[in-house]
Amino acid sequence: MIILGIESSCDETAAAIVRDGHDVLASTISSQVQLHAGYGGVIPELAAREHLRNISPVVDTALAKAAISIDQIEGVAVTSNPGLIPALLVGNAYAKGLAAAKDIPLVGINHFIAHIYGAFIGQPELLADAANFPILALVVSGGHTAIVVIQPDGHARIVGSTLDDAAGEALDKAAKILGLGYPGGPVIDRIAKTGNTSAYDFPRGLTGAAGKAVKPEHRFDFSFSGVKTAMLYAVKDRSLSDQELADVVASYQAAVMGVLVTKAGDAALHFNTPVICVCGGVACNSYLREKLSQEAGRIGRKLVLAPPKYCTDNAAMVAGLAWHYLRHGRSDGLAMPTNARLDHDLGIIPFAPNATMPAN
Repeated sequence: MIILGIESSCDETAAAIVRDGHDVLASTISSQVQLHAGYGGVIPELAAREHLRNISPVVDTALAKAAISIDQIEGVAVTSNPGLIPALLVGNAYAKGLAAAKDIPLVGINHFIAHIYGAFIGQPELLADAANFPILALVVSGGHTAIVVIQPDGHARIVGSTLDDAAGEALDKAAKILGLGYPGGPVIDRIAKTGNTSAYDFPRGLTGAAGKAVKPEHRFDFSFSGVKTAMLYAVKDRSLSDQELADVVASYQAAVMGVLVTKAGDAALHFNTPVICVCGGVACNSYLREKLSQEAGRIGRKLVLAPPKYCTDNAAMVAGLAWHYLRHGRSDGLAMPTNARLDHDLGIIPFAPNATMPAN
């Protein structure tokens, strides 16, 4: 089955053509990063206007790259939650119109779950093997930082999430404080390579590193507000040399990523998950990828890192995931709603080997 995927949850207008869940025929993205950079973050109404301007050309480009016509599309998938409502509405209106015009099934996709699937889109054999389950997924982006455990029957639950800032948000805010521009993740990753990760002893929230015991209910939760505040005071009223800036950035990045590594490793052992999957925009970070590889080796777990092209927002993960829903008989009608928030009850994940989806 050939599925067209559409993604417009934030500031990327994306379209992709995917066959049978993993054969990516085309993936096209129009980024709005430069447009929003001057504001230090995404402006929802501005993002929606750009989606409206870009969505038709982006879909046309994807079809041209895949060398197929719109009449060959057998299903339409679109991110319906979570995300910025003005931005989501543009993609959903387009997808619903196309599904109605061509009389093909429509599937609304949870962006958060799609990120998890993006890590496996080129390795479907890993998802077909029940021995790889339960899978632990660390989802780290500008909007989300959470640990998910997925059982072989598809039941999935969020076992830990951030109590304040997401990891990507913590990087963006640090970059803004330091005057490094937006988005913060890539520039922090680059500058940190020449810095000393031990120059500053920044706090690592909810890890017990400061001698304060972590409450059991927060064992797998995250908090990045403390490290951000500590960094703010460390540079306040100071003029930093290039090396001093690199040391601050390297120490800050090490603190943020260190928490992610520690929590993921602890959760993998606690829930006895043979596979650790890491996905989302922050999964592009080279320091995080290196440290997670070391941790996975130390505790004897298989590590699946989302390819960088599927870490950031894209439509291939949307179309690929939709195939699994459709093969289980699920499709959504034109009354399908959009939702800005993430529901912690993730329901049944359809790509698990023993998943049985409820009736549509």
